[in-house]
Amino acid sequence: MKNRVDKTEVMVIGAGMAGLLAARRLQDAGLDVKVLEKARGVGGRMTVRRSAAGTWDHGAQYFTARETVFRELAGQWLRQGLLREWGDGFSDAAGQPVGAVERRYCGRHGMNEVAKHLAQGLTVTTSWPVWAIGPADGGWRVVSDVGREWFAGALLVTAPVPQALALLDQGEIPVTGVQREQLASLTYRKCLTLLLALDSPGRLPHPGGLFGPGEPIEWLADNRRKGISDDGHAVTIHAGPGFSVRHWDDPPEEICRLLTAAASPWLGADIQSFQLHRWRYSQPLVVYPERFFRVDAPAPLLLAGDAFGGPRVEGAALSGLAAADELLNQWNDRR
Repeated sequence: MKNRVDKTEVMVIGAGMAGLLAARRLQDAGLDVKVLEKARGVGGRMTVRRSAAGTWDHGAQYFTARETVFRELAGQWLRQGLLREWGDGFSDAAGQPVGAVERRYCGRHGMNEVAKHLAQGLTVTTSWPVWAIGPADGGWRVVSDVGREWFAGALLVTAPVPQALALLDQGEIPVTGVQREQLASLTYRKCLTLLLALDSPGRLPHPGGLFGPGEPIEWLADNRRKGISDDGHAVTIHAGPGFSVRHWDDPPEEICRLLTAAASPWLGADIQSFQLHRWRYSQPLVVYPERFFRVDAPAPLLLAGDAFGGPRVEGAALSGLAAADELLNQWNDRR
C-alpha cells in the first residue's frame, strides 16, 4: 500500500523557539505551514519535567532580552501572564555576582509555557522524527522514521546542526566544499542534567539559582523557590562541560552520586528520587555569523536555530524570525 503524502507550502522541522516563531510569522503571512517535532512536546531545550515528586525546568533555565525585537516580544509575553521576572542576576558559589545586571525571565509555570502559547493555532505534529529530506517536484519530500511522507514547497530545519546535516546527507542533498566546512564547524557542548526530588527545602540562596564553580557543577536551581514546583522540592543540576564529557556514558546512579556529593553544601536534605537527562546538543560552542544558513538548492531550504542566532533563547528566536522573513522573500520571488 502506498504511503499517503500530505502537502504544505512550508515545512518547519523542530518545534523549539526558532521553529515556532518562524512558523507563526509564516502562517500570519498567509502561508500553509506545518511543524514536525520528534519529541512528545514543544519547546526544544525550553522544556519542563513533571512528576508527582515535583516540577523541573531541565533545559534552559531563564532568558534575557537585549535586542529591541525580542524585548518587545518578552514584554508582550509578560503582559499576557506567560512570563515573570526571575531576578536581575545570580551569584556564584562564593557569593559574587555573575554577569551583567539585567532582567532574567522564566515561564510562570515552566520554561515551555511560551512555546505552548506559540504552538496554539499552528499545525504541529509531535513524536514524529524525520528520517530524510530530499528534492521532489520543485519542492521537498520529507519522510518520517515510520514511513509517513510530506511534500513541502519550502523547508526550514531548526534541529541542531549535526542532525540537520545528517538529514541532508540521508536525502542526498549535496552540501560540499565551503558549505560543508562551515556547517561542520558549528559544534556543541554536552551537558548532563540531574533532577533531584528532596524531602525538605534545600539551601540555595534567593532567588533560587546559583552558578557553581564550573566543574563538576555549572548551575543549580531550586524550582520551588523559582515558583514552578509548588508540588515538591525539585532541584536542577547542570554538570560542567568537562564532567559531562568524561562521564557521558556512566550509569545514572554513578553520575547522581558524584554530582550530589559536589552539590551537598546547597542541598541540605535527603534525596527522595532522581532523574538524569543527557543533553547531547545543549549549547553551540561555535556560532555561525549570520542569522540563518541558506543551502544551495532548487527550492528554498534554510537552517536556523541558536547555532546561527547565538547560544541563547534570544538568539534562537531572532534566527527563526530572520529565517521566516528570508523564506517569505524567496516565496514571493517564486510567484
